[in-house]
Amino acid sequence: QVQLVESGGGLVQAGGSLRLSCAASGHTFSTNTMAWFRQAPGEEREFVGAISWSGSSTYYTDSVKGRFTISRDNAKNTLYLQMNSLKPEDTAVYYCAVTLNKRWNLRRALDFDYWGQGTQVTVSS
Repeated sequence: QVQLVESGGGLVQAGGSLRLSCAASGHTFSTNTMAWFRQAPGEEREFVGAISWSGSSTYYTDSVKGRFTISRDNAKNTLYLQMNSLKPEDTAVYYCAVTLNKRWNLRRALDFDYWGQGTQVTVSS
C-alpha cells in the first residue's frame, strides 16, 4: 500500500523558514516526478513545484521562485521542500504528490496519482 506522509509544517513568522518532508512507503518512486501542492481555505489546490526523478531538474510556480527549493533523496524515498522568506500568503495545507506520467512540466493536480494527507503551514504577519 502506497503511503506519502508529510511532516515539518507549523507556525512561523513572516520572513522565516520551514522545511517540509514527505516520506514515501509501499513503493519506490525513484523513477517518478514528485511535486508539492498547497491549498488555502476556500481555494483550489495550487501547484508549488516539482522535481525530476533524478533530482537534476525542478520547476516552480512563479510566486515561490527564488524562495522555495525542492529536493529529494531517493535512497530514503523522501521529498523535501525548503521554504525561505515566507509570506502570509504562503499559508496553506501543503501536499506532496507523485505522478506515474513520464511527461515533464506537469502542473495540474489531476496529473498526479498519489497524495499525502497534508501538513499545515501558517505564516503570521
